[in-house]
Amino acid sequence: MLSSDTIAKLAAELHESEKSRVQVEHFSKRFPEMTVEDGYAVSRAWVKHKIAEGRTVKGHKIGLTSRAMQQSSQIDEPDYGTLLDDMFFEQGGDIPFTRFIAPRIEVELAFILGKKLQGPGVTIFDVLAATDYVVPAIEIIDARIEQFDRHTKAPRKVFDTISDNAANAGIVMGGRPVKPDAVDLRWVSALLYKNGVIEETGVAAGVLNHPATGVAWLANKLAPWDEHLEAGEVVLAGSFTRPTTALPGDTFHADYGPLGAISFRLV
Repeated sequence: MLSSDTIAKLAAELHESEKSRVQVEHFSKRFPEMTVEDGYAVSRAWVKHKIAEGRTVKGHKIGLTSRAMQQSSQIDEPDYGTLLDDMFFEQGGDIPFTRFIAPRIEVELAFILGKKLQGPGVTIFDVLAATDYVVPAIEIIDARIEQFDRHTKAPRKVFDTISDNAANAGIVMGGRPVKPDAVDLRWVSALLYKNGVIEETGVAAGVLNHPATGVAWLANKLAPWDEHLEAGEVVLAGSFTRPTTALPGDTFHADYGPLGAISFRLV
């Protein structure tokens, strides 16, 4: 386990990296003894920096929900991060690229909670009963910690991604909100267009067989920290497409069929 001083130092590095848009080197390389718990401790310390500057917590995101992503990260469960108020962007407009370092785009569903969810023992049935509505969402992920080591080109490890707020940087919601029992959420699908060309397609069942599974996992994962999912919070349930690289000037359009669409441009 890392010392409290080291955790505070790494959180401060992330905070400065986001402001300067200069990536830092892998924490896992500098501290080979680092654990998953250390990663979450760094992420929490970073969020405290943000809250001290006036940010507010609006929800959570779940990542590494597909089997392929878990295997590539050498982890057997998802990870999670915190959604803050300044991460939410309006759909249909322009989003400043300068808010990010190396953004990538993922297609997801967002659960808007109407009731508190507190583990342990939360099931997908509890999630569906507590959810006010589900809405299409796009997550903008980013990398304050460089994705590939600048010297060895080795990919970052899961400890790095967890420290980096599970790579979260932005969220765009749109389309048509639906009650969780109005459609079979497993079969919600999407086409992701970049500059008018289909880059990715996916179906929500790719997220742990049901997108509500990740929300239940998160509620139970937070329990040992004496934390819970609060009514009114937004929970990004996990991507069902691979991340798509974004550059200034790129236009994105995600078509969710009967659930509508989301569009925006990075400028």
